[in-house]
This record gives sequence, C-alpha cells and structure tokens, in this order.
Amino acid sequence: MTTLPSSSPDLPASLADAAFHNERVAARRMAAREGLDEAEALLRVMRQSATAQGLAELADLLAARAKLKRDDAERRAAKLAARGEKVAGIKARARPAPQPGAWQAWFDGSAHPNPGRLGIGGLLLGPAGERIEISARAGHGNSGEAEYLALLALLEAAVAARPGVLAIYGDSQVVISDVAGGAGAKGLEQHRERALDLMAQLGKSGRVTLHWVPRHRNSEADRLSQQAIASWGELE
Repeated sequence: MTTLPSSSPDLPASLADAAFHNERVAARRMAAREGLDEAEALLRVMRQSATAQGLAELADLLAARAKLKRDDAERRAAKLAARGEKVAGIKARARPAPQPGAWQAWFDGSAHPNPGRLGIGGLLLGPAGERIEISARAGHGNSGEAEYLALLALLEAAVAARPGVLAIYGDSQVVISDVAGGAGAKGLEQHRERALDLMAQLGKSGRVTLHWVPRHRNSEADRLSQQAIASWGELE
C-alpha cells in the first residue's frame, strides 16, 4: 500500500474531489473550531472516514471513492445512451412517409399567459395543392385546452374537405396520447369525445392517424397559433 503524505501537493485537490458533502461540512466546522487550514481539517476528516471503514491507508479510501465515481459515470453514460436511443426511435416513428394521395395536417395551440388568452393554429394540405389555414382566437383557458381546440378546429375543417386519407401531426404528447389511447386527461373529456366523433366522421379506422412531432417540425401551425394570439391586441 502507498501512504499519501499530508505534504503531497496533489492531496488537497484529491481530497476535495473524493470527499462527500457531509465530510466537507465537517471539515469546515473543524477548521473554524480549531483554527486549522481547511485542507488540513479535511485531511483529518478523511483519515477518520478511512479508519471507520476499516481501511489501513487514506490512499485506499481515495482509490475506493475514485472507483465509485467511475462506476457512477459509466451508469450515467449508459442511461443517457439508452435514453438517446429511445428518443431517436420515437423520432424515427413519429412521422412516417405519407401514403400516396394522402392529406397532411398540423395543429398547435397557445395560451398567453398560461392560463390566459388562447390562440389556435392549423394547416391542412391536400395532394392536389389544397391549402387550408386556421388561425383563430379561442377564448380563455390553459395550454392543454388550446391544443385540443386546435385539433378540433382542424378536424372540423377536414370533415368539410373530405380527405380520403389524413395524417395529422402535433407536438402535444398529452393531446395525442389522450385521443389515441384514451388516457383520460383531466378536464378535457368533452374535447376528447368531440375529437373521436369527428375522426369517426372522416372514415374507417386507419384512414385518419395521429402522430407526434417535435416542436421545431410543427412551425407552421405554431406560427398560425401565435398569429391568433397577436390578434388579441393589448389587454384592456
């Protein structure tokens, strides 16, 4: 075993890096109480920790702490990698290639402040160049209500346009999950029932699909919802 002398120039930095929060606190209190340098006080506290853990040398304690940090860093890296793979998988599945002849639509809702004034936006594009834009004030409420009202307005426009196949995109995971899986978002039950009714009017299962997209891929609908918010003007 190698003993780390208290005079080692790297010792204070090594101790500070390896010390736990409670050990650093104890060292500061000892330094204040006994008039010691904080590095010397931390050295004493760490030697006490090594003794308490049955280690013969302080060097063994520092090596053990270094291994704990390496193991923790590896676990964090693995967790982040797994999360990245999951997010990449979601993004890959989020927006499949549209079927030939399909219509595509995007929706977004905003509340300023939240809760506050609502603005909704939607864009409906047809295979023959059809373009229907929605930008409207939608009363007062929260952002979840705004998102749902935007989807409802889009579905109503789609019913009027009568598309054969329709793929709808939005960046609200709450609304999309609620409609697709009946998640039961509290306070939005009536909106969900209306959305399901409109989707049923649009055709048989599989002819209307909902897909989540990240916010940056929903820019047109966001622009239209923000345009609606701006139309409110200044609050009186």
